[in-house]
Amino acid sequence: MKTAEILESLIGFDTVSRNANMALINYVAELFDAAGISYTILKNETGDKGNLYASVGPLDRGGVMLSGHTDVVPVTGQDWTKDPFRLTVTDGRYYGRGTTDMKGFVACAVAALLKANSQNLKTPLHLALSYDEEIGCLGVHSLIDMLDAAPHRPAMCIVGEPTNLAVATGHKGKTALKAVCTGKEGHSALAPFALNALHLACDFVAELRDMQYNLAQSGPQDADYDVPYTTVHVGKIIGGDVLNIVPNRCEVFFEIRNIAQDNPCFLMDEMRQRAKKIVTQAKEKASEANIEITITNSYPGLNTPTDAKVVEFVKGLTMANDTIKVAYGTEGGLFSSKIDVPTVICGPGSMAQGHKPDEYVSIEQIERCDAMLERLIAKLC
Repeated sequence: MKTAEILESLIGFDTVSRNANMALINYVAELFDAAGISYTILKNETGDKGNLYASVGPLDRGGVMLSGHTDVVPVTGQDWTKDPFRLTVTDGRYYGRGTTDMKGFVACAVAALLKANSQNLKTPLHLALSYDEEIGCLGVHSLIDMLDAAPHRPAMCIVGEPTNLAVATGHKGKTALKAVCTGKEGHSALAPFALNALHLACDFVAELRDMQYNLAQSGPQDADYDVPYTTVHVGKIIGGDVLNIVPNRCEVFFEIRNIAQDNPCFLMDEMRQRAKKIVTQAKEKASEANIEITITNSYPGLNTPTDAKVVEFVKGLTMANDTIKVAYGTEGGLFSSKIDVPTVICGPGSMAQGHKPDEYVSIEQIERCDAMLERLIAKLC
């Protein structure tokens, strides 16, 4: 079955992270059933989402794992000129939500397994499809647990996120956090007698901005990244109800995206110390004052050595000479850190086209990815 046909079907499934993905998973499973390819489906607790793990070739050794996520980001509020959930082919491009991030690679990988199934592989080829990657790599954990208990783990992994088929050896880790700022409510006409939780939040955000300045100016640097240092970003603040009440609660949602040289635990310790300083001063006015920081989600970074076997192997498939690192996160850091599977990122398209209206991947990139995976199959025979 041709990659373009598979991609057309994949784009037709609205797998925005808040929605189910089982229709897509069942579609892939039906293709594999027809070809006699063995697979396992790992569903979530409610049964509306699932991971799929399929294998071709001998199962008494590690092999190569292709990994991709099935969920996509929302289209709400975006000005699309084409139907986001119907593949449009024009001007040498495939348009549709997920074409570049990352159903284009998933289509190539499914097609590759179908092709490999007719070959006499000496080394196995695996495919791992996961859910809820776009909201923090949440779905892949059950798949990792399964591989951790398996007698033979993959010898290496290629995560097919868009890199224009360059070989990426790293991405930053991410820690998502929430700070709950507690003050003392009161009438706005008597605001000085209360403690405004929004003011606590503003003071805390100022401390985060100061940390970001210090990290940019004097923190560790990794020139392989577009932003070569660890970043601290505030993305959402919730607080207050009506104008004439001094709010007693405010929530700040923020994140750390750290390069390998920075330990996020140390950064969180500093954040808590800065919060404590704010609270100590605020308690002179109201004993209720508090700033509580909790982690809402996290995943580790990826930092594969450039001389690792997986890097040289995939460079041989792509004919690349150099390596890069990417700004976005992937499940690759989890595969590497949790089950010690050497991992690189290499897939068709550019993230510059991802998460935008009229998302696309070029036909040329998909064809090059197909050719890369054909070379992979040849090496496994």
